[in-house]
Amino acid sequence: MVEQAPQTGSSRGRFITFEGGEGAGKSTQIKLLAERLAKAGQATVVTREPGGSPGAEIIRHLLLSGIGHLIGGSEAEALLFAAARDDHVRTLIEPALARGAWVLCDRFYDSTRVYQGKLGDVSPALLNALQDVTIGAMKPDLTVILDIPVEIGLKRAAVRRGAEAPDRFEGENADFHRKLRDAYRQIAAAEPERCVLIDAEGEPKLVADRIWLTVQDRMLGWPQAKPPGKPGAKGRGKTKSKAKARSA
Repeated sequence: MVEQAPQTGSSRGRFITFEGGEGAGKSTQIKLLAERLAKAGQATVVTREPGGSPGAEIIRHLLLSGIGHLIGGSEAEALLFAAARDDHVRTLIEPALARGAWVLCDRFYDSTRVYQGKLGDVSPALLNALQDVTIGAMKPDLTVILDIPVEIGLKRAAVRRGAEAPDRFEGENADFHRKLRDAYRQIAAAEPERCVLIDAEGEPKLVADRIWLTVQDRMLGWPQAKPPGKPGAKGRGKTKSKAKARSA
């Protein structure tokens, strides 16, 4: 996690989560958004799930090793994720929001609902109960869902890990990842007030501009700037945050 310059004022911070399949570019885009917010004078905390706090980081190693899948399948994984999230929210996210920082989180409960719920067949009743216990009514102010073709995302993930073996989730087959992408799109369509679906296939700077337009519009209330394009090109300024409306 990375904390930027301190912020004055007592207002509560904002909570932005980033979701998407493997290789979608979440870490890169969180870093770029944190840099932009810092330049605007906004204190930010960058974190991730599973992990983000000392206790949750220990559970992260267990999850990515595949132990949850071995000892009880998707339900065991959901329980481990819930335990990690409880520690993460109590020790890092809530205190940061209370002091006015903006929290940018790589994955949150949408990932559990997609990976363990939609693809792992964990019942919605169990997931709802775990969510009630760990975070209650808390939810992100904005969820950025990065959408990318499966083949491209898996290639990016392979380049990123180099000679290392794929983790528990990267190692799933292409059909799993296609279902994953569809599940995220369904979340985006079902919750447009909270979520935005962003086309993540382009250059990182272009994707970052799409996200920044959404943050300006939804979170900062700034006048909408024109998205990147050739000077004088007709209709370029009308896309607003139409970065492929998508909805962790």
